[in-house]
Amino acid sequence: MSTSTPVNDQTGLPPFPLTRSARCPFDPPQEYTEWRAAEGPQRAVSHGDAVWVVSRYEDIRAVLSDPRISADDRRPGFPGSSMVGGTPQGFPRMDDPEHARQRMMLTRDFTIKRVERMRPDIQRMADDFLDQMIAKGQPADLVRDYALPIPSLVISLMLGVPYSDHGFFQQHSSALNDANATEQEQRAAKSALYAYLVDLVARKEREPGDDLISRLISERVATGELTREAVAMNGMIILFAGHETTSNMIGLSTLALLEHPDQAARVRDSDDPAVVANAVEELLRYLTTPQDHIWRVATEDITIGGQLIRAGEGLSVNLPAGNRDTAFIDRPDTLDVDRNARGHIAFGYGVHQCLGQPLARVELQVALPTLLRRLPGLRLAVPVEELRFRHDMVTYGLHELPVTW
Repeated sequence: MSTSTPVNDQTGLPPFPLTRSARCPFDPPQEYTEWRAAEGPQRAVSHGDAVWVVSRYEDIRAVLSDPRISADDRRPGFPGSSMVGGTPQGFPRMDDPEHARQRMMLTRDFTIKRVERMRPDIQRMADDFLDQMIAKGQPADLVRDYALPIPSLVISLMLGVPYSDHGFFQQHSSALNDANATEQEQRAAKSALYAYLVDLVARKEREPGDDLISRLISERVATGELTREAVAMNGMIILFAGHETTSNMIGLSTLALLEHPDQAARVRDSDDPAVVANAVEELLRYLTTPQDHIWRVATEDITIGGQLIRAGEGLSVNLPAGNRDTAFIDRPDTLDVDRNARGHIAFGYGVHQCLGQPLARVELQVALPTLLRRLPGLRLAVPVEELRFRHDMVTYGLHELPVTW
């Protein structure tokens, strides 16, 4: 068994996440393969903290299901925290039983049955945004005109947030998503978003609507189960997660399919919803846009993959590496939309896995085939080498995707 290094020693440690290769923008950095082959988690620096980076598929599942590994960012040693003074915790940064209690209050809005009822509305949105993009003419920025607006509008409607404010959210969520942003910049962005949601909660209390925030106020705040501040914080988290990750997946998936025409044809030409759903699972596995989202801290000494992790040491879960682990799937560096990729960890694992994954799946199942079928001649408007990837962001993707058709 290996022994732990000093908790704050950053001497010679690599940064995490590492930059993906310009030659293979869909693949995680080569170093992650080496990390998986080494004994146990590896030391790296994330957001100014020395952490253990967990990169093997089975080790990730073990960490995310072990009650001795905490998601509570108030605990000493928790990495990358950018708490704003006086704000409550969001439910993803809680441990059970409080995590489960608050998550339960939100679950019904994200059930498979509920989001399936939204599918026709999401389809109309996709068609409307495509109509607008086509009308503006070529070339177009697919990120700005299609990949970002769809999830932004969907989550805004669900929460009761005016879509006209999406520019404000995009500005501040980009700062939160920037791995190079200073702690001061992250705190300022989080404070601005939180203040907006506090004001929105007050407005919804006066003028309720048919939305998630209004329901939480009438059903949970009125009974004393939740505070107004908790509704605002959880609303902010859902708003950020609901558009940032899915928009990056739509853009990056489109590029991956354009670079793999045979795979694009399977998505475009099949009239079987199961084929499209299966393709989305493979794209989620293959691309895995969350680079450095999942932070934890050990509450007692624990051994992961033969490595001793001491109480108070922070961990970061390397989802892109885990989904490319040969212990999980054969030929992991190959995009194969017909393979069975179920069991991937793109949405995390265990009790904290992504609440909104049913919604993200439906959005992708609608957005990708709609785009490919309506614009069968879709192609890049610039060489792939000129594209700007979000290497410096917590969520990987494209800054823009110029296309023509």
